Amino acid sequence: MLQEKIGIGRRKTAGAAVRLRPGTGIITVNGRKFEEYFPTELQRNTILSPLKTCGLPAGKYDMLVKVKGGGLEGQTIATRLGISRALVGEDETRKPDLKEVGYLTRDSRKRERKKYGRAGARKRFQFSKR
Repeated sequence: MLQEKIGIGRRKTAGAAVRLRPGTGIITVNGRKFEEYFPTELQRNTILSPLKTCGLPAGKYDMLVKVKGGGLEGQTIATRLGISRALVGEDETRKPDLKEVGYLTRDSRKRERKKYGRAGARKRFQFSKR
């Protein structure tokens, strides 16, 4: 039986579940091709950076990624965290390298809610003296 590792990553309102299994490098995101779902080179490099940090070739694993919520950039960071956690789940010796570059840190910042009596979270309505 093949060893499959699952990593969950989140950022703002985006969440990503990554299934990592030994294979030929096929990456599927929500049933679509990796290049189709994440169109820019920067997003793809960001997602695959944990593999480069660990010195692993991109073709060593097949990845099945399910992302939900947020925007593409939030989903990108969530997927990177999911891949990092799955790699650490497979081999604990990778943890110091990934932790050093910040790939195992969950970015907890979220959007601040709008308050009553205000135009936004902190912005006020226009003041008129007369």
